[in-house]
Amino acid sequence: MQIFQTTRIDFVRLRHIALVISAAAILASITLLSLGRLKMGVDFTGGHLVQVRFEGGTVAIGRLRQILFDGGISNAEVQSFTEGLEYVVRAPLAEEAEGGSGTKLERVLAAGFPEGFEIVRTEDVGPKIGAELSRNALRAILWALGLILVYISWRFELRFAVGAVIALAHDVLITAGVLAFTGREVSLSVVAALLTIVGYSLNDTIVIFDRIREELRLQRREPLPAVINAGINKSLSRTVITSVTTLVVLLMLYVFGGKVINDFAFTLLFGVLIGTYSSMFVASPVVLEWERIKPRSRRTKRTES
Repeated sequence: MQIFQTTRIDFVRLRHIALVISAAAILASITLLSLGRLKMGVDFTGGHLVQVRFEGGTVAIGRLRQILFDGGISNAEVQSFTEGLEYVVRAPLAEEAEGGSGTKLERVLAAGFPEGFEIVRTEDVGPKIGAELSRNALRAILWALGLILVYISWRFELRFAVGAVIALAHDVLITAGVLAFTGREVSLSVVAALLTIVGYSLNDTIVIFDRIREELRLQRREPLPAVINAGINKSLSRTVITSVTTLVVLLMLYVFGGKVINDFAFTLLFGVLIGTYSSMFVASPVVLEWERIKPRSRRTKRTES
């Protein structure tokens, strides 16, 4: 299936614009992360979470926070799910020490809202489990990037592996920045979404790299920028079709999937977009820059071929 019969987009030339866009996005992400704007969920920090739906009408978020403060829960985080009707309240373990995990928060809510409310869900995580989950999540992402570097170095060349890993790090960092900017909570499902983004972006990048490698064999006398452009253009239909069909499914999950998987769907939705962009405008230009740093590598490979 071809939606683009013949395209001659100069992706190599556009890499300078892409570099500015990516640099600005990465800088913004690093700034947000360094300011602590990324909200780690109860899965990682430890504590008690209650998702509550009020039955007696809308409740102002300020009133909810004041009732929690007056009840002795001063460090609770409150997030609106449905404006004025449904909230997620997270209380650190230190605030829950009195009366057992979870009981104090629910008692305060019951005392402050006698008109009634429904507890949609509750979660409890101990501090040791939260710290272990944080380490395991980071370890999983680093292992994924490391093994990808080894695999692509073996399957292709080191320059392709470096390009792929830089693109993947680019995707994960910017996606984390978007999560911080939008105030979404990082839960285990969001970490799963980040790892899925790594897999999706890698698959897209390898398809393009494989096409570039094929063009390197067919167009031995052509300069590398022209070969890279040819490889990306010839795989453009596949890239667009795969991304659009994936995005349609993710959009349906985001709109109709419910609040439980909303953060998961949002992370994947943005991640697929940024992964498609990076496979064309980040990974491939890195291969070109590597060639300029070590120009002999290409000639050597051609001679060996």
